[in-house]
Amino acid sequence: MPEWLQAGGWGLLAGSALLVGAAVGWFARVPQRVIASIMAFGAGVLLSAVSFELIAEAHAQGGLLPTVLGAAVGALVYTLANLVLARHGARHRKRSGDQQPSEGEQPGSGSALAVGALLDGIPESVVIGASLLSGGAVSLVTVAAVFLSNVPEGLSSAAGMRQAGRTRRYVFLLWAGIALISGVAALVGNTLLGGAPPEVLAAITALAAGAILAMITDTMVPEAFENAHLLVGLITVAGFLTAFALSH
Repeated sequence: MPEWLQAGGWGLLAGSALLVGAAVGWFARVPQRVIASIMAFGAGVLLSAVSFELIAEAHAQGGLLPTVLGAAVGALVYTLANLVLARHGARHRKRSGDQQPSEGEQPGSGSALAVGALLDGIPESVVIGASLLSGGAVSLVTVAAVFLSNVPEGLSSAAGMRQAGRTRRYVFLLWAGIALISGVAALVGNTLLGGAPPEVLAAITALAAGAILAMITDTMVPEAFENAHLLVGLITVAGFLTAFALSH
């Protein structure tokens, strides 16, 4: 199978977890504290993947400077884009309660939510595709980490969309579309970065890591700790250690 097609398949697999989570969030009445716990686990998983897979890999490929610059640029670009989206109603796109505005409360917020979901998912998919370039095999840890974190993201966001009065058609078309775009982004990442110098690959990997880290703290952590209970910190560490164990 061509490498670019493998990249697209792995990206689609990881993105499909959003649809799984959305189905649970829409059809099941999951208690807020359970959602917070699941989101905490997902945040821990992604934090570990950023640390031990993405940043570590970028440093090994290109050294300190491309890694630092790439991560800083990724975080900056994500934050600036997120500021714009927040003004249009996408600030709480991963919240499960009543924080998301309805279309009547803020016209255009539905489109902003869709763009925000893309903003959150594309960096993860690009690094999945790029991971095939370094050793000829996809980073299964990165795929597993993205998959495990996408389930609570889809769950929490879909529950919040239901609260805001979004239709079932809107919710499932949105997450199905994001899953497909995740596959395309992984494919494109693999195709465009093929043959790139190690320093460029390092910078791109670090850029995605910086964007993902900014996304975790801005959209996942607030949901995890909104209805915090004494076990949330422990659950976050459990997610972190799960991904760390997978990487070893």
